[in-house]
Amino acid sequence: MEAGLARAVLLLCLVDVLHAFAVEEKEDVFKSMACPAFLMFDSAAYLAGMTFELPCKCKPKEVSSVVWYFQKDMNTHKTTVLSDFAGTLTVDSGHIRAGSSVLKRFSIRMFSLIVFQAQVTDSGHYLCGTEKGDFFYGYDVDVQPTKNIVVAFVDRGQHVQDDYTEELFSLFTTFWDWTRCDRCGVRGEQRRVGLCYIQSAELNPRYRSAVPNVTSCGSRAVPAHFKRQVRRRPPEVAIQSCLTPCLKEEVSEEGVQAISNVISKLGEKPWTPRVPTQFHMQPVGSALIIACPGAHPEHAVAWDKDSVQLYRYHYLVSVNKTMRVFIDHGNHLHIRRIRVSDRGTYVCWREGEMVAGFRLSVTHQHRRRRKLNDPETIYAVKVIGWSYGLISIIFIIIHVFRSCWRAFKRPVGM
Repeated sequence: MEAGLARAVLLLCLVDVLHAFAVEEKEDVFKSMACPAFLMFDSAAYLAGMTFELPCKCKPKEVSSVVWYFQKDMNTHKTTVLSDFAGTLTVDSGHIRAGSSVLKRFSIRMFSLIVFQAQVTDSGHYLCGTEKGDFFYGYDVDVQPTKNIVVAFVDRGQHVQDDYTEELFSLFTTFWDWTRCDRCGVRGEQRRVGLCYIQSAELNPRYRSAVPNVTSCGSRAVPAHFKRQVRRRPPEVAIQSCLTPCLKEEVSEEGVQAISNVISKLGEKPWTPRVPTQFHMQPVGSALIIACPGAHPEHAVAWDKDSVQLYRYHYLVSVNKTMRVFIDHGNHLHIRRIRVSDRGTYVCWREGEMVAGFRLSVTHQHRRRRKLNDPETIYAVKVIGWSYGLISIIFIIIHVFRSCWRAFKRPVGM
């Protein structure tokens, strides 16, 4: 018992030493970088749904904790405080929802601000400072939407957008590196995200970027008279097929899977993935969204249903207008109006490795009563309203036409 106590004490001492080393290393960074006399903004761009981190790169030596502020625009006085005034706020990213406000999606760790599942409304200025309102460092964050994102499937011969050039500026897409292959041992896919950027000599010099006279299209450095043309260019993503071998341990599991598939065909117990599997029951007609554990929008994520691969060239959102089962750009699997045929085991891959399973059972429970704020109810009311209005307009036009025809056809003098 004394030996165990000694090991515990040694472990605690080691943790304290590592923490002190991290703090000292961070302080050394602050000592080597002086804060600018005039507040500037570093430009940064992300795709909606991504998680980003903003480090506070400088602060006075006497400041032991920082406070982060969010300001939509420099011309407004409305400022949101993103801190508990102790610089220690932490968030469990597993319980964060995409629709939550930024106050529920941020965390401060070692003077850095982390924003989870960024939204377009998170675009704006982020300022690192003190509780009194003294600012040390600033960022201009541009979160570009995925609503009208342009998708190019390279295997189909599709190409990315061409550059657009005007007299005073030019628009182009800056692509990130290709992700890893999202599956191993079988054909997989990899993505390449591209964000919209602008090059012009008329950008606001208060905003700094890696390349002079270049910034993201949603940056506050872009002059107001450029923004109408800039908004027309959406971000884009390129997708292509890939094939990568599995590790030795994973190859053996693939062999077990092949043998199990043969056994299942003979009427024996069907194959189940050797990963943690969650069981879920869902009523017919309901909707379901499944997230891959530990995955972020920038990760390479793939989905399978039993032995069928759900490739993006067929299941990516907006590939066609009547999709009931699809994968969004945040790597979530959506199932609308669940049917009995949807039951089965859904498996997700993360960065080329199978990580989790989701066994779905479908029940014939009585469907809940519709509410007026349900999306289906709102859609039905709109369709009925538009149909009634269209029929009324046609009815009025016909009667007006008939009245005019009778008036012209009537003999003169009668």
